[in-house]
Amino acid sequence: MEGLELLEKKTIQPLSYFGLKHSFFDVNYTTVVHTWIIIGIMLLCLIPIYWVIKKRSGLTHFIVTSFVNYFVQLTKQSLGIFSIPHFTFITSIFMFIFLCNSVPLVPWIEEPTQDLNTTLSLGIISFLYIQFYSIKTNGLWNYTKEYFSPFFLMLPLNVIGKIASIVSLSFRLFGNIFGGVIIAKIFTSAIDGQWLYEILGIPLGIVITLFFGLFEGALQAFVFTMLTITYLATALQSKQTNNPEGTTC
Repeated sequence: MEGLELLEKKTIQPLSYFGLKHSFFDVNYTTVVHTWIIIGIMLLCLIPIYWVIKKRSGLTHFIVTSFVNYFVQLTKQSLGIFSIPHFTFITSIFMFIFLCNSVPLVPWIEEPTQDLNTTLSLGIISFLYIQFYSIKTNGLWNYTKEYFSPFFLMLPLNVIGKIASIVSLSFRLFGNIFGGVIIAKIFTSAIDGQWLYEILGIPLGIVITLFFGLFEGALQAFVFTMLTITYLATALQSKQTNNPEGTTC
């Protein structure tokens, strides 16, 4: 519980005017502001990336194109086809989560993914995206029949299985990032106010920040992305079976 006390939660109650004052309706405005900052960073990065790709030479061009080609191949290998919407969605999810996880490297900005609302929202977005394309490719009737397979009594279990994908995506990401935040906060509070420990702890603090910010951040973003694309491939499985040559969705 000590780690939880170290995390300051700044919330507002936008629906209190309507009498909804329960903590369920609280909004962490720090998470909201930092999320919009990250979205702004992503939008600003599009300009230099476009210029780098247009330049068609140099080390930066090689790195950017290699990154794009990796996700192109990942989409093809996982889904059996290449689809611009799927490629764009998967790449955007990875970049957004990676930036959310690594943003502590920037002073005074915290990870939005340490908030369960953020990871749960990402899980719901991925879930809805997968269900939409499952219905689009397989048809509403075939999609509905899956909930009654192999027989109608399996409906509750199949519904729970679908919802479990949201929990799997959301809580895994939240747990890992939140745990890293607690470790960093405990370490900072332990050496705070003791100048000798602060000096000696600087190298270890840098290592902790880099580990949880870059390595762990990239790893968790990749895990979330791979789970999403795996669920998507499963949802599109019947379409690929009926059309083995593959088409672009």
